Amino acid sequence: MHSRRFKVLLAGIFSQILCIGVARFAYTPLLPVMQQQTWIGDADGGWLAALNYSGYMLGAVIAASIRNIQLKDTLYRAGLILAVITTAGMALTEHFWVWAGLRFFAGLSSTASMLLASGLILHWLIRHQQRGELGVHFAGVGVGIVVAALAVEAMVQLSLDWQAQWWGFAALAVVLLIPAWRWLPRPEPVSAASAQHKTSQDSPPTSTFMRLMMAAYFCAGYGYVISATFIVTIVEREPSLVGTGNWVFALVGLAAAPAVMLWDLIARRIGYLGALVLAMLIQVVGILLPALTTSLFGVLLSAVLYGGTFLGCVSLVLTMAGRLYPSSPARLMGQMTLAYGAAQIIAPALTGMIAERTGHYGLGLWLAAGFVALGAVLLLWLRGVDQTAQQLDAAAKASVYT
Repeated sequence: MHSRRFKVLLAGIFSQILCIGVARFAYTPLLPVMQQQTWIGDADGGWLAALNYSGYMLGAVIAASIRNIQLKDTLYRAGLILAVITTAGMALTEHFWVWAGLRFFAGLSSTASMLLASGLILHWLIRHQQRGELGVHFAGVGVGIVVAALAVEAMVQLSLDWQAQWWGFAALAVVLLIPAWRWLPRPEPVSAASAQHKTSQDSPPTSTFMRLMMAAYFCAGYGYVISATFIVTIVEREPSLVGTGNWVFALVGLAAAPAVMLWDLIARRIGYLGALVLAMLIQVVGILLPALTTSLFGVLLSAVLYGGTFLGCVSLVLTMAGRLYPSSPARLMGQMTLAYGAAQIIAPALTGMIAERTGHYGLGLWLAAGFVALGAVLLLWLRGVDQTAQQLDAAAKASVYT
């Protein structure tokens, strides 16, 4: 059973590397290469990123509306294939609208690993009397970022052009598809009696909790996406930092990989809301550093602070959704992801246009940091006035939920 659990968790990690690391995050280190070798500008780059998150947002809506576990499994596997196709497709054209469609569907495929795979893995763990922990699964996001950054760095050293690099990622995607597909077993249906038993444990949040949490999560999404999309481009445009962008992005991934487990431990000490506020305040510093300094140390510190917090914010919010709706966590996860995703559509497009007009990303970074700071303030307010928030924090500190 231990080896089966290991393979199931590895399937989730490989799906994250494929759908997030390759289909989503390969774009970040490849963006400056594409800008140098094609017509694409800052505004166009921002719009392509926005369309990617539009696809993810649609995928979140679909994932939240599905109750049938077999259908979730089918869509998970379709998402894996879509990730491969959209990655290869980027090498076949230079037409903006074809790229736009490919980035949109690549975003849709990201839902397969982020939301569908997490639910399928949790289902398997619970059915086989295993601890329902997803920290290892979400660590795959950080591993995926590292893979994307190092792969681009290696291909740049080989003097491969932008098209050859996309083909390289397509080949890697095919390799990742195999364990992601084969090592996650087909799910067994949940009995009606079991489902009814779980429904009685749901604890719907107050309307105040929903309004403030969704507003705060929107702010977190705005801050997250700017560095996730433009960090390599920002670093590479500094004369003293040329050639370090991919290494900085790899450091983001290294910091992100253990972040979920770290923030789970912090939440046990100061509560979910307390941990979320702390993570967002640290992230403000991480986002702002590239706007305040061009030193290598400052940029590396930014990568660690940003990488060590963005995934923690996501995992904490999704964990709270699971605690409030244990019978169907996708219900609240979907709503939260809509708030997070809406910001990710607006922010890169706006930041790209600002950068094209001003010639730099400084104002965009300040705006992103301001949104995250506002989100932290909203959470502090929520923590002080809302009963649901206080109960969640108390339960986390008392380890009531297991």
